[in-house]
Amino acid sequence: MSSVKLQVEQITRHYGKTIVLQNLDLTIQTGELLTLLGSSGSGKTTLLQIISGLTEPTSGRLLIDGKDHTRTPVHQRDIGVVFQNYALFPHLTIEENVAFPLRMRKLPGAEVSRKTKAALDMVELGHAAQRFPRALSGGQQQRVALARCLVYQPGIILMDEPLGALDRQLRETMQMEIKRIHRESGATIIFVTHDQEEALALSDRICLMNEGRIVQIDTPQTIYQQPNSAFVASFIGLSNILKGDVRGDQLVTQQGVFALPTAMPAGRASLMIRPEDVRILKAGAAPLEGEICERIYAGSETRLVVTLADGARFIVRSRGMSGDKIGDRVSLGWDVQQSRLLLA
Repeated sequence: MSSVKLQVEQITRHYGKTIVLQNLDLTIQTGELLTLLGSSGSGKTTLLQIISGLTEPTSGRLLIDGKDHTRTPVHQRDIGVVFQNYALFPHLTIEENVAFPLRMRKLPGAEVSRKTKAALDMVELGHAAQRFPRALSGGQQQRVALARCLVYQPGIILMDEPLGALDRQLRETMQMEIKRIHRESGATIIFVTHDQEEALALSDRICLMNEGRIVQIDTPQTIYQQPNSAFVASFIGLSNILKGDVRGDQLVTQQGVFALPTAMPAGRASLMIRPEDVRILKAGAAPLEGEICERIYAGSETRLVVTLADGARFIVRSRGMSGDKIGDRVSLGWDVQQSRLLLA
């Protein structure tokens, strides 16, 4: 049974008349990897700064292990930070970089050596202990920065877009490394990113933020398959969204009338269908028709873009090669139970 590591209670942050965070409530469990996800200006970095102690909230409380740390100085919070730019000392070896936090805490030499070796082994860089940072790749330097944070076993580790400077292939490799290290260390990690694919790949839970508010907190699978609003559906993954008026178990839209997975009271609403749930059918076989305007082959899947009569576009993902061509007239269909009804 996990315990609560960190609680954010009704945290707000104002800069003059600008409200950056609005009455946030958030609970993080011990050993959890929670991602703060959002676009620029959503408030995720400000929240990270409040948790670390670099910024004080305008109101609200921050509890760590059940104790109020709202006004506790940075160096007394038992929090480690991994930055995007690594922040390694270029004149120190990898071993000396990792050992630095322990030496600052004046631990005995034997304990420093033992813990430094264990941290380097955890990030699989024991063989590079005597090298200097300039001799390592970007991914290796990021692993050193992570080892330097892990070595003194802080209660909470904050990662502020740590993979932002890496190329795509290296980012994906480092995502797997962070998952492995998190699993092996049992550390409580708060990971900040604007990359939704990264959040889906890494997280135990995702906290999606927008305009200083938390709009949904859930597991990656739940937040992808069961978004609670049209905003979440459009931000997490690719989505096809039809907007219209509910009439019983149907949605009346400009593109046609479509069955709903469940009936609801009359009003404005949106129907979300993920691209992988859409089927390409012969023209005339379903109410929604259009013309294929783009075809993208991506190895394991083919992505088709279909332009509808009103100019809107639908995205379809099909496994492997697709025989459909640009210019083909097609109909689009889906299992109604794989669609999701959202408030407009």
